[in-house]
Amino acid sequence: MEDNDTMRIPESELILTPDGSIYHLDLKPDEIADAVIIVGDPARVDLVSNYFDTIEVKAYHREFKTHTGRYKGKRISVLSTGIGTDNIDIVFNELDALVNIDFKTRTVNEQLKSLTIVRIGTSGALQSEIPVDSMLVSELGIGFDNLLHFYKGGEFMDEDFSEAFIKHTHWFSKKSSPYVVAADTDLLQLFASEDILKGCTTTNVGFYGPQGRVLRLPLQDKALNDKIASFEYNGIKITNLEMETAGIYGMSKLLGHRALSLNAIIANRPNGTFSKKPKEAIHKLIQHTLEVLAR
Repeated sequence: MEDNDTMRIPESELILTPDGSIYHLDLKPDEIADAVIIVGDPARVDLVSNYFDTIEVKAYHREFKTHTGRYKGKRISVLSTGIGTDNIDIVFNELDALVNIDFKTRTVNEQLKSLTIVRIGTSGALQSEIPVDSMLVSELGIGFDNLLHFYKGGEFMDEDFSEAFIKHTHWFSKKSSPYVVAADTDLLQLFASEDILKGCTTTNVGFYGPQGRVLRLPLQDKALNDKIASFEYNGIKITNLEMETAGIYGMSKLLGHRALSLNAIIANRPNGTFSKKPKEAIHKLIQHTLEVLAR
């Protein structure tokens, strides 16, 4: 942290509501747990909190819905982020503010807290051998967005991996420069299971063109998905694509939190298949996540 972190943060930068809640998440500091599950869809918050023994906090503002409660004695919050790394920027900055900024003095706390943040998401596989309805943990995230490039730092990014990827795909120079970030190693080990595949995940800036889908608009590079799928670096292949993981990993490292992204694979893009029971795959992933956090 820099010296100016001890200065008072202006009202225009740290926006609080009249009741003292942070603006977008509509939460007060005592309403968030140290363990946070994040999901994209607000409706999925209820899927997770239905497993809780008790719920003490419910908040809902725009796409940001939060339930805080207890599961087998463990205090856990589940929060919806909406879609995309622009929302990840909001969520991670405000989660960090809830635990590391004094809202009364508007100054950064001397003792900083590190949250444990686990994403439960859905994703599409890029490798034909990855079965639909499987679970996958992202060891690495490759961001096609521009979020992290707005922040100072980022020494944790794997520049050699990025350069190899750019060269292999003949990356179009007008697109954002890809960045590569690793998961938290302790969480990766904690959530490891024979039932969970390990993978490398791309974080795309959209659902249609950026993920190679064509409805009416032609693509700048119609072979990009094939190039991504054929890329290999030090034995690592890209396994799946979605829209948040790299931003989650990058923001967590910048802010000093621990993060992991878990994915229910509900589609296989090269095979053209989609899950016939996506809810079952998601519930299986939710149950695994809760059990590990409760331990």
